Amino acid sequence: MARKVPLGDMTGRVCVITGATRGIGRATAAGLAELGATLVLVCRRLEDGKVVARELAAQHPAPPARVVQVDLSSQRSIREGADAIRRYHPRIHVLVNNAGVIPKQRETTVLLTNLLLDLLVQGAPSRVVNVASGAHQGGVLDFSDLQSERRYDPVRVYGRTKLANVLFTYELARRLRATEVTANCLHPGVVATKLLSDYMNLPLVGGAIARTFGGSLEKGSESSVHLAASPEAEGVTGRYFVGEREGRSSPVSYDEALQRRLWDESARLTALAGAPAP
Repeated sequence: MARKVPLGDMTGRVCVITGATRGIGRATAAGLAELGATLVLVCRRLEDGKVVARELAAQHPAPPARVVQVDLSSQRSIREGADAIRRYHPRIHVLVNNAGVIPKQRETTVLLTNLLLDLLVQGAPSRVVNVASGAHQGGVLDFSDLQSERRYDPVRVYGRTKLANVLFTYELARRLRATEVTANCLHPGVVATKLLSDYMNLPLVGGAIARTFGGSLEKGSESSVHLAASPEAEGVTGRYFVGEREGRSSPVSYDEALQRRLWDESARLTALAGAPAP
């Protein structure tokens, strides 16, 4: 089926994608490579990233993708990865925060976006695209146990983190309003990925997930590629998309006081200095 919204030529545009070695992230990388983008693949396992880079080079005429190894559960690794990206590219034009996981045991993650904001400003007009989920609709933040140290339930924490994605996007968009950097988030739809099988605790291949959810990875990546490359998304910021259309996120996600509180607490937990003021 043909894409409803035309996309722009991404030649010369540097696009950083996290979680690009499989699932929707891999499809997003392919979609942007097809448009000629210069890709930076941020991945946890270096060899997996190199495999994807070779595949993309064989399939698309875009410049060879660069692979940066980052463990998103480690503040040190994230800072080293941001430094590596900075060495390779003095400016970036798109950051797609796609990486997601539902671990059986508690893990902690931190944000990459703020460490790359100066490169996004240098590349402006530029875009931040955060992959959230419709699962945020049931999410509730508990600031007395924000990192789930006392109680960890994978499904509950997933909804909570996706709500945090949306809150972060809205606050980031407001803080960047004086720049030409936009920030939007999205629900990619229901796609039979490993993350979904983990979320529902069902087998992926040949099981209930694959039989019930037929959405392709390419379909799941449409919203990310649209927000990264569509001329129609130019200047659009602080919005939530379902597919290629703007939608409404949960009522609590529009609470500006909650957005600011999460931002401030996240900055404190990550010892982040120099974050843009609202």
